[in-house]
Amino acid sequence: MPMPTLRFTVYGAVVATAAALCALAADSFPHAFPRPGTTKLIDNDRVTVWEVNWLKGVMQPVHRHLYAMAGVYLRFGQITVTRPDEEVPANPKPGPVFEVPRPYYQPGGITHREVAFGGPGDPERLAIMVDIKDPAPAQISLKPGTIAAWPRQGAKDVLDNAQVIEWDYTWKTGTPVPLHTHDKDSIEIFVEGGSIRTRMADGHETTQTVATKTARFIPRGQTDSEEAVSGSPRAIVIELR
Repeated sequence: MPMPTLRFTVYGAVVATAAALCALAADSFPHAFPRPGTTKLIDNDRVTVWEVNWLKGVMQPVHRHLYAMAGVYLRFGQITVTRPDEEVPANPKPGPVFEVPRPYYQPGGITHREVAFGGPGDPERLAIMVDIKDPAPAQISLKPGTIAAWPRQGAKDVLDNAQVIEWDYTWKTGTPVPLHTHDKDSIEIFVEGGSIRTRMADGHETTQTVATKTARFIPRGQTDSEEAVSGSPRAIVIELR
């Protein structure tokens, strides 16, 4: 039966070629960031943190998210999301409005286009997004005489999966946080401002004034205590598992 075997072989080659071309096309898409409306805030071996503004009237490119991504939306604005093989609709249908701050997580490998829309007075979506680089380092043990940085009293678990835990936490003026060890790398994304004094295990102190959109990277292994000295700073804290 030579002919059926030949047809099967040719068909298999066509399928394999098509799959290879699709994979090549996906690899040819740029990473999601940078792009118009984005600003790099932090970049190290573990994460890259971006301020992301969805600008109305700007046609964003089709892109691929090379990394898993966590973050928080700070302002709602309408966007439309399409696949690479879809056209952007001329009159997108508005989506549901959500409250902010809104924690967010997205796995890596997603390929799409996002385009902002709305009238002249409508807000533009704003977020702080964290590209999570691989591989994850091994966990560490707590230093003797300390507790884990998270969870802590007053912290609300707002997102929890195999890769991240996100906490909503407000530092209260004049209420010190007990000495603790950060057993995971974490990113603090502030949604309300104020000033925080941090006292390291060796006694060294620093005070930082933070505002909405401020992002801080806290490395695993750091031991400190914290206290709000003005205002009531509030952050969405992303711990990396």
